[in-house]
Amino acid sequence: MTLAPVDTASTFGLATAPEILEIRSVLQSEDLLGAQHRIAYLGLLDPVRGGRPGAEGGADQAEDRRFRIFIHDVSGAAPSDVIVSLTHQKVESAVVLDTAVTGELPVLEEEFELVESLLAADQRWLDALAARGLDVAGVRVAPLSAGVFEYAEEKGRRILRGLAFVQDFPADSAWAHPVDGLLAYVDVVNKEVMQVIDLGVMPIPADHGNYTDPELTGPLRTTQKPISITQPEGPSFTVIGGNHVEWEKWSVDVGFDVREGVVLHNLGFRDGGRLRPIINRASIAEMVVPYGDPSPIRSWQNYFDTGEYLVGQYANSLELGCDCLGDITYLSPVISDAFGNPREIRNGICMHEEDWGVLSKHSDLWTGINYTRRNRRLVISFFTTIGNYDYGFYWYLYLDGTIEFEAKATGVVFTSAFPEGGSDNISQLAPGLGAPFHQHLFSARLDMAVDGFTNRVEEEDVVRQAMGPGNERGNAFSRRRTLLASESEGVREADARSGRTWIISNPESRNRLGEPVGYKLHSENQPTLLADPGSSIAKRAAFATKDLWVTRYAEDERYPTGDFVNQHSGGAGLPAFVAEDRELDGQDIVVWHTFGLTHFPRMEDWPIMPVDTVGFKLRPEGFFDRSPVLDVPANPNQQVSSCHSEGTTGGSCH
Repeated sequence: MTLAPVDTASTFGLATAPEILEIRSVLQSEDLLGAQHRIAYLGLLDPVRGGRPGAEGGADQAEDRRFRIFIHDVSGAAPSDVIVSLTHQKVESAVVLDTAVTGELPVLEEEFELVESLLAADQRWLDALAARGLDVAGVRVAPLSAGVFEYAEEKGRRILRGLAFVQDFPADSAWAHPVDGLLAYVDVVNKEVMQVIDLGVMPIPADHGNYTDPELTGPLRTTQKPISITQPEGPSFTVIGGNHVEWEKWSVDVGFDVREGVVLHNLGFRDGGRLRPIINRASIAEMVVPYGDPSPIRSWQNYFDTGEYLVGQYANSLELGCDCLGDITYLSPVISDAFGNPREIRNGICMHEEDWGVLSKHSDLWTGINYTRRNRRLVISFFTTIGNYDYGFYWYLYLDGTIEFEAKATGVVFTSAFPEGGSDNISQLAPGLGAPFHQHLFSARLDMAVDGFTNRVEEEDVVRQAMGPGNERGNAFSRRRTLLASESEGVREADARSGRTWIISNPESRNRLGEPVGYKLHSENQPTLLADPGSSIAKRAAFATKDLWVTRYAEDERYPTGDFVNQHSGGAGLPAFVAEDRELDGQDIVVWHTFGLTHFPRMEDWPIMPVDTVGFKLRPEGFFDRSPVLDVPANPNQQVSSCHSEGTTGGSCH
């Protein structure tokens, strides 16, 4: 195992502990951070556009280190959106926000406990629990983002909603015992329980969901033999300056943001004697989980785990042999807590190589050559826990220039009671226990730089050609490419029947056949947002209504839902960006791809859900003049002797 701690010097895409302390000092000196203030977000801004980093060692460290900070005031005063330049040791801007217009800042961790403590002292809540024979000491409350439903009394107030679950003992999984028919609205600034909604007593599911309890597990399997993954000479990649990674022909700066989690910067591939850029910045810029149960108790449920809760701040410290297997290199990003103190997420990012089966193979009957090459990939990942769900974010780089992202969803499904007469919107997991249908929808923000910043996007569909003159046997088919010339044309839907893909190319960079070099985006063609187009969630999560959006690059257009999604009524982010209808052809562009899971929970998902996956791929499309893997050697494992490129006709290597 190789450990790669983050360097204390400035690193591209990562904040450091000394920098966070400096930011706190600058904010305090300007009276922007006092005892009543909390930091709801602190993140490093990208360098101002202008030139790419050098081929060796990543970005130019002389770039202005600018940070954006959202500051919440627990006393009820207006929050602030602040930009600090550490390079110049000054506050560049401080904007006071009107949350009734902009939306609220992200949910603070201290507000979780606050919701439960306020309800524990509210007589209406206590009476509702007493009617169910419950002691408040054994009831947990899930503090949930409120959404926006044009309730006049909520305008400009910072609201969380609370659903109750019974926990019989400290190690008991409370998700097994939802207290249905009961809901509370809490103002966390004024520390006021605004409403307690009680629709009447419903049976509380009794089966426990303690997934480590021998009663459920039964005897553990004894059939598994050890799998040992070793690299006696260490991994094939190197880490330079804390977070710049060189692997095979790939070059990338691995960053981390408290909102987005892992961010890949300056992703390029060495081709001949030059490093060719592909993506300037890649991140998962939003994730929303909309629920499909129309019950008054849950019809408001839709959580923006990225914009409202900040997935990065809940990143797990990963453990060898559990989360990561093999020869692992860890990075330990540093984030700010609510008071401006640096907090290291030990082993928060995991990097390793994986064998990935056969890369290319041919047994040629004419030449007698039996050719096999093994594939491998570099894995860059982190895991985060947001309430009941756990998500893995995995970026994969392959030998042939392919880039892939995969989201892994696991954890515990959000539960409810299951109605006696059944339901069209809820699965039954166990006697009396339900789980509402829901989706997990992600937005990838891909700041493209295919051989530079002069890019374009074309949509490619397969075309069936009719039988007739020139196609007498009816066997012909072709393809059609359509240029997305403006932002209004760049809002697109996937089409599995047409095999629809999107090609990002550079018209000013040509391959040896004279065609623009490019990369092709392959979607998984899963459903986008299923809520009604007129619904609140469709307005707030407009990004999730389409599979693709293409915009001109702008420094302040970083999130598909806008900067402040919490209690924002909608229209910010991508709908506002594309309303400008800027030209796209041959421009500096950003590709936004929506992908996700539609989850009808199964009995097999209870009491803990096996991983489900979804993602997308970017594959070179005329980017290379020929196969980029011709120089990949036969398997370096000396125990394998039959994977040679010449003179053998027997043997195999699968």
